Amino acid sequence: MIDAFIDVLKTFPIGLVYVGMGVVLLGFARLLQDLVTPYKIQEQLRTHDNVALALSIAGYYLGIIILYVGAIYQPFTSSVSENLGFTTEYWQDVIEVLITTVIGIIILNIARIVVDKLVLYKFSTEKEIVEDHNPGTGAVEGAVYVAVGIVIAGSVAGVGGGPETSFAFLGLGLLTLIGYTLFYEFTTSFDVHDQIEDNNVAVGVALAGNLIAISIVVFKAIFGDFTTWEEGIAGFLVFAVAGAALLFVVRALIDLILFPRANVSHELAVDRNLGVAFIESAVLVSASLILFFAI
Repeated sequence: MIDAFIDVLKTFPIGLVYVGMGVVLLGFARLLQDLVTPYKIQEQLRTHDNVALALSIAGYYLGIIILYVGAIYQPFTSSVSENLGFTTEYWQDVIEVLITTVIGIIILNIARIVVDKLVLYKFSTEKEIVEDHNPGTGAVEGAVYVAVGIVIAGSVAGVGGGPETSFAFLGLGLLTLIGYTLFYEFTTSFDVHDQIEDNNVAVGVALAGNLIAISIVVFKAIFGDFTTWEEGIAGFLVFAVAGAALLFVVRALIDLILFPRANVSHELAVDRNLGVAFIESAVLVSASLILFFAI
């Protein structure tokens, strides 16, 4: 029994390196965001108590940790029996994870701008968050960060392939994410943009839930070890198309089962029922997790 405890404790030092590196990378992410942001983030958060921006920033940091975990998800070759695991192979793994995550953070900042322009394309998200303190917009932007972080994590996790395969599946994943979001907006009985711009937090939360849910489906489509382009593309198309279709069906079923006597669209757009929005988002994300593990 004592030997078993010792063997487990030996893994802690090599794990703590990744914990420390995660903290450092969050600091780097903050500096990078401050650099590319035209307004002062700390002033907005501390002086103006900007909840909308806080929601966006929370999603940003969560998205970073998600993509960092995706970069860590590799079969390490080091062994704890030699120098507590601090071998040459181990440090090569650490450097690879560091470089991958730094690139991922840069991509996350760029992708957020692109996705923002394509998801909430009818108004300026910066104005809504910074000037109007619109929490619905903040929730959507925070979800965009999380969703893009999940897609990046799926594109870099696993073995095989190289940078070209990671970028290719990242691009396919983002296109699916944007396509499903536009489809969601098309299928609603109300104008999502008008509602969010009019400070309807419930609609913003509902859209945020859909963004995160479809990103989990996309993660399933692009996650895994790369073998050949034929198998990779075929697997992506099957999981992305089938998963998105199933998610849409599940969303309709959720409305019927959980709210049989209520019109969900009316609750969101007219009554601005934030409780319904949170429940629908939580169950939809849960359903996407079931799809992830069941299919």
